[in-house]
Amino acid sequence: MDAITETKFNFPKQKSFYKGKVRDVYNINDEQLVMIVSDRISAFDVVLPKGIPYKGQVLNQIAAKFLKATEDILPNWVIAVPDPMVTVGHLCDPFKVEMVIRGYLSGHAWREYKAGKRMLCGVAMPDGMKENDKFPEPIITPTTKASVGHDEDISKEEILKQGIVSKDDYELLEKYTRAVFQRGTEIAAKMGLILVDTKYEFGKKDGKIYLIDEIHTPDSSRYFYKEGYEARQEKDEAQKQLSKEFVREWLMANGFQGKDGQAIPEMTPEVVNSISERYIELYENIVGEKFVKADASNVLQRVEKNINDYLSK
Repeated sequence: MDAITETKFNFPKQKSFYKGKVRDVYNINDEQLVMIVSDRISAFDVVLPKGIPYKGQVLNQIAAKFLKATEDILPNWVIAVPDPMVTVGHLCDPFKVEMVIRGYLSGHAWREYKAGKRMLCGVAMPDGMKENDKFPEPIITPTTKASVGHDEDISKEEILKQGIVSKDDYELLEKYTRAVFQRGTEIAAKMGLILVDTKYEFGKKDGKIYLIDEIHTPDSSRYFYKEGYEARQEKDEAQKQLSKEFVREWLMANGFQGKDGQAIPEMTPEVVNSISERYIELYENIVGEKFVKADASNVLQRVEKNINDYLSK
């Protein structure tokens, strides 16, 4: 069973190659992007040493499903999905901000709140809230898109002041962010889930805004199980999560938080396998369908062949 941790393909009319934390992106003739969602896994902005079988397939197929389910709200970058781990789409000029939207006081927002802050990215958070409480209405807390290192919180005012995004475009990004989050929330509810927070990336092509990259996957979003949410809040219990948080928790329990001098704990075959199984479980809960494992006996060859077949059409 193979996991893709790196690709070194050379496609016809390939102009450039970009390797992200998880995605390998090939520019074809400055017109299309071939995005391979690898089986690499990152946490605390560090790529872990082992790949997770089927993780790329899980993420790519969830994103494809949700992009399809939101294409009436705004156009997205997807042209085709020629392989379970691959999306081919329009080459857009990406906005240099990520639009983070939060329906609940969790994760980074909670850490800031617990430290006494009541403003996040220029947005006020009400007093008297506790971890995982629902905000009166979702808040948008953008981050800068760092090419290296950590993304940084930034306010709408600062984005406009620095001219990172124009006022008209930014207002559209906010509108789309709220609409796509609302759609994701409705879909999650049908699956017995709560979409807690997520992030969206947008780009522009021929003067039009497109939704790009992945959406509503467990890598970019946090989900809670709806059943028992209220009871757990009342008892101050931790919420049952459906996200990549379990990987971070395993790392922290083994003394790793991405800080200098810390060693990544050993990823035994049992650990790798359990993470793979959790990703498949995430898929089935989020999508509401049985996960069908693609043949992973020669996964690099399969992916390369499927991309070449698509590009030669």
